[in-house]
Amino acid sequence: MSIQPEVTMAQRKRQLVSDELTEAALQLLALKGFDAVTIDEIAATAGVSRRTFFRYFASKEDVVVQFLTGMGADIQAELAARPAQESPSGALRHAVWVPIAACADHPDRALRVVQLILRTPALLARFLERQAQWRDNLAAVLGSRLGLDPDTDLYPQLAVGMALSAFDAVLQRWSDSDGAEDPADLTDRAFAVIAPALDAVEGRAAGAPR
Repeated sequence: MSIQPEVTMAQRKRQLVSDELTEAALQLLALKGFDAVTIDEIAATAGVSRRTFFRYFASKEDVVVQFLTGMGADIQAELAARPAQESPSGALRHAVWVPIAACADHPDRALRVVQLILRTPALLARFLERQAQWRDNLAAVLGSRLGLDPDTDLYPQLAVGMALSAFDAVLQRWSDSDGAEDPADLTDRAFAVIAPALDAVEGRAAGAPR
């Protein structure tokens, strides 16, 4: 029993260092550009050594990849937590809104990071690569909600694909406007377009929420 608090403290310390490195890296990369920032500079800004950086991340790119992994996990957790009676469009809209809301809450900082990812080819490629993994995970959650098998029914993958396309469109428009457009309004408009297709499944899915 006496060991557990020490383990918890170590885990918290590790998470704190990881968060500080991530914050330092994202802000430096967004401010100066991906190629202009060195790992030594990131480590110095976070107040750790270069060796410590490599205990947590393999590269600058890996920092962004981990950030994106967390974003996908947040979307999945929100979709799984949505009320069973909620429509597919409503559940998916709330799920993708979680990371968009985080951007809206810290617009100046988040905008630079979003623009960094969307405007750096290597990072954009990793973003799209991560989304492919999100799609499979989200399709499994959505299929479970609707009583559909994503391995045999096309709907879960297609529905999640539409939701992520809406997510991408919102981020792209927000980025292109340099933050002038309202992310909430953009999200509502995007889902207004795709909601009829998303909710058409309700009439045929076993035990589908209405």
